[in-house]
Amino acid sequence: MSRQLNIVVGVAGGIAAYKTIQVVRELVLGGHDVHVIATDSALKFVGAPTWEALSRNPLNTSIFDDVAAVRHVSMGQEADAIVIAPATANTIAKLAAGIADDLLGTTVLASRAPLVIAPAMHTEMWSHPATVANIATLRERGVIIVGPDSGRLTGDDIGPGRMSEPDAITAAIISAATAREHAEPAARDLAGQRILITAGGTREAIDPVRYVANHSSGKQGVAIALAALRRGADVTVIAANLDPGPAADLRAAEITTVPVTSAADLAREVDRLAPDASVVVMAAAVADFTPAAPAESKIKKGDDDGLDLHLVRTRDVLADLVAHPVSGRLVVGFAAETASSRDELVELARAKLARKPADLLVANRVGSGLGFGTDDNAAVLLSSTGELVAEVSGTKRDVADAILDQLAALRHGE
Repeated sequence: MSRQLNIVVGVAGGIAAYKTIQVVRELVLGGHDVHVIATDSALKFVGAPTWEALSRNPLNTSIFDDVAAVRHVSMGQEADAIVIAPATANTIAKLAAGIADDLLGTTVLASRAPLVIAPAMHTEMWSHPATVANIATLRERGVIIVGPDSGRLTGDDIGPGRMSEPDAITAAIISAATAREHAEPAARDLAGQRILITAGGTREAIDPVRYVANHSSGKQGVAIALAALRRGADVTVIAANLDPGPAADLRAAEITTVPVTSAADLAREVDRLAPDASVVVMAAAVADFTPAAPAESKIKKGDDDGLDLHLVRTRDVLADLVAHPVSGRLVVGFAAETASSRDELVELARAKLARKPADLLVANRVGSGLGFGTDDNAAVLLSSTGELVAEVSGTKRDVADAILDQLAALRHGE
């Protein structure tokens, strides 16, 4: 990091506060000046000595701390970024309403720095209409939402609502702080654009019970949709079997979403919606093959040793789009490859571009711990001529913004 950042870490009252310990530690080890604001409830989970020892600064808890320096205003004014982790349902509601009845609330209202929140709560609270509406309000204001993930919660509950891991939160904070100057003038650079995005992974029926699928969660496609919305675009998502977290993010942002299941379903909806789009982003992992004759009833195990499944090719929607270009419409393709190196990835991407010359091709490596289902990604971006125009790694939001930067440049003729 080229310069030290001033980061305010707000901690609300949730059991996930134990993860925020690692967020503070990573920021401090990265050379940044960290000031922790803990609510009274937060201190019931992690005590003041821990926050002070890790942040190397006094803990801040009250608007009456250091009144002479007007700390309840100055902390927000001086911050390069503010993060709230965990952000409870109560804290999210107060942020949406602009309530400033404690030091954390006044600091947020007094700041023009990027605000990052990492929600953490039970699934029912996350999906409650009040929380969904509050999250949508915060997104419209430009608040960066990290997670929540789906997993084990307190007690025996499992589902969306688990706070994201510390490294994902830390990456989002640094990205928000360092991109601040660039993001403000470009914040509405996609205003007036109608962007159609496919996301998730298709499922191809074998019988009424079983299907052929892939590991796509839809996180990258949804990240692009959320970033495009923030930059002023009119966004529609064709959603193929999204994981609960990305699906909840779309609902919270009130983005028009068209659910599909199979590759044929997705192709049909692209045909229907693409004519009205100025940009089509084909981020979904679409099956290349589908069972030739799905069984109408469940296939029984029987006494034989296996099952012979005849597969046929699905329609190549990206190839059809680029083969029938529409004046003024940009098409973005994706290539998920099991490449062994960055150079091999670039060569595979160029080979795909030769077959399907999209206006922009995004290629990333997939495999064990890479790409599918993760919160981070790394990609190379190539123009229609095969020129490497960008490389990006970080959160899937970072990758989304890099893609949209290139689209904005293409749209404006740069």
